Amino acid sequence: MNSFYQQLKDRSKKRIALLVDPDGYDSNSLEELIGFIKLYPPDLLLVGGSILFKPIEITITALKLGTKLPVFIFPGSVFQLSDRADGILFLSLISGRNPEFLIGNHVLAAPYLYRAGIEVIPTGYMLIGNGQSTSVEYMSNTRPIPRDKPDIAVATAMAGEMLGLKSLYVEAGSGAAHSVEPGMIRAIRKSISLPLMVGGGIRSAETALELFNAGADIIVVGNAMEKDPGLIKAFCTTRDSLN
Repeated sequence: MNSFYQQLKDRSKKRIALLVDPDGYDSNSLEELIGFIKLYPPDLLLVGGSILFKPIEITITALKLGTKLPVFIFPGSVFQLSDRADGILFLSLISGRNPEFLIGNHVLAAPYLYRAGIEVIPTGYMLIGNGQSTSVEYMSNTRPIPRDKPDIAVATAMAGEMLGLKSLYVEAGSGAAHSVEPGMIRAIRKSISLPLMVGGGIRSAETALELFNAGADIIVVGNAMEKDPGLIKAFCTTRDSLN
């Protein structure tokens, strides 16, 4: 069976990823979410958050038992690791200048991930400003790329590809008031060949469609699903209309 990255490199298909914050669900709401996932399956499940009060293993195990989808860690810190996952987006915060989020935490995590044997996808993480402070900005002690500076975003994305990163994740931050501008995604897409993921502030299928059309390969939704898990139907329907 191909690794998920091998599938991701096939950019002829659009994909939906669901980001599940363990603190955003109790056992009942997580079971409800799994029910919707079975009816309208996304392509990838991501698990993680800026700060976690619940063990990440519980959510990963529930998702793997309840679905047949790949479950990857979307780590908010070096403490969010588990060999129960299928893989991890090994995030390097290339939009910031904090060495701990560029390489420091990765050094600490590498021996564990080597032993765990899960799939590791080196991913350039770019935080884009959205007019308000986000958890990622605060916890990483970095400034986002201004949303009206696509030239900086493009140059950062190009540098990530030149450094050998295998995918790019561009987002406005968890719970952002606005998603990343489609124009910025379009400019990035024209400048790189990497699989491009976009998340943060995506609350409707219409926004997802705009970002898909701008060049996003994967749309990542999270907070909107906590409030209305039934939205997964609209997101997956939009994806299917493009494939």
